[in-house]
Amino acid sequence: MNLLFLCSQNKRRSLTAEKIFDGYNGHKARSAGTEQNARIKVTPGLLGWADIIFCMEKKHLRRIKGKYPDIIADKIIVCLYINDDYEFMDRELQELLKSYVDEYIC
Repeated sequence: MNLLFLCSQNKRRSLTAEKIFDGYNGHKARSAGTEQNARIKVTPGLLGWADIIFCMEKKHLRRIKGKYPDIIADKIIVCLYINDDYEFMDRELQELLKSYVDEYIC
């Protein structure tokens, strides 16, 4: 399964998720940001590639719904409700991600 993780800048939350879940139980994971100055910016190609899209916050979901409604119309999209309070690979962030995401990919 192809997993796409989205946050604002693609520097901490979504990048951490990509590192955790790429290769996990055979899944492929990528990450991107929804803001103009993101490290890797979300694209129609990334959204099309994904089987499940995980947004860290509601604002990320609103942004992709507003900009790419046709591409994500039939996608499974999950909002994780993880605020931007963590550093890259923060242990608590890793535990949160694993506990939330596992139920969708097991």
